[in-house]
Amino acid sequence: MGIFENRQEGVQPVWYMRQAGRYHWHYQGFRKKHSFMELCKNPELACEVTLGPIEDFGFNAAIMFSDLLFPLEQMSLGLHYNDGPPKLETYLSDKDQYKKVKILSPASDFYTFQSDTCSLLKEKLPRNVSLLGFVGSPFTLYTYATEGGHKGSLVNSKQGLYDGRWNQFLDILIPNLLENISMQLNAGADAICLFDTAVGELCYDDFMRFIKPVLETITRSVKEKHPDKKIIYYSKLTHLNYLQDLNNPYIDVLGIDWRCDLALALKTLGDKYYIQGNFDPVWLHLPWDDLEKNLESLKSKVHSVKEYQHKWIGGLGHGVLVKTPEENVRKSVKFIQGI
Repeated sequence: MGIFENRQEGVQPVWYMRQAGRYHWHYQGFRKKHSFMELCKNPELACEVTLGPIEDFGFNAAIMFSDLLFPLEQMSLGLHYNDGPPKLETYLSDKDQYKKVKILSPASDFYTFQSDTCSLLKEKLPRNVSLLGFVGSPFTLYTYATEGGHKGSLVNSKQGLYDGRWNQFLDILIPNLLENISMQLNAGADAICLFDTAVGELCYDDFMRFIKPVLETITRSVKEKHPDKKIIYYSKLTHLNYLQDLNNPYIDVLGIDWRCDLALALKTLGDKYYIQGNFDPVWLHLPWDDLEKNLESLKSKVHSVKEYQHKWIGGLGHGVLVKTPEENVRKSVKFIQGI
């Protein structure tokens, strides 16, 4: 079964962010022969990397192997990895820098590597495994373009919300992002994930003023064009009142991190959304006895909200970490599927 169909034979659906990544022997084998950029840009390789954790761990959803920062490459900001963290050659740190933005090629051409990957995956995945595409959410992409990441106080990025740079960025990004999303969905993705790892750094008022309307614009457009597809919005560090007050009828799933109480999230948000998450990825580094006890506690939280326990999708509060023991991933997936 996938993650959206009615549960069959008592199986609880589960998938992890970064489930195809550096912790896994399968991915490590590919990285010995290929650069990260090559794995992302070659659809055959990206497809094989994506399939690895499905075949090994039995997740109920496969998420296309790629990276969320490619829109910044399309903007000619000089994205590169060089076998390390992503870096840009140009940052949009002031208004004048926006004059240097030049779209390398139309989205319909630039993102074919992602749509081709989705097409290959749709052919090879079991019918009962959901295929998830993804993009970076606007504020997270904006902080990378402005400062090269989302660590620290984000003074420059937050100032840009007020001095016009945020709107400049959106004018360039949104048409291309929407085309990117449509390409993935048209190629067979069952859902699109909007990943927003930086947005939790904003105060409530700024979130409501600057983020909520943009999310509504994007998700409405996606649903109008793809009414049968699902939208997943994951935001890190956001408090439940932010998510409650989104009131977004176009979002199907809210991904939450481990700082949110799962039972409270189901109770307060389960009437509108599925809830994905939300245990700390560090738990996967614990001895199995400790991890199992923690997962039992998670199970109790889900079962305490009987009216919405069917609205839970098992997962982490963020991505699988480097050096995570594979056996704990394997056991945790089987445990959750049996909840």
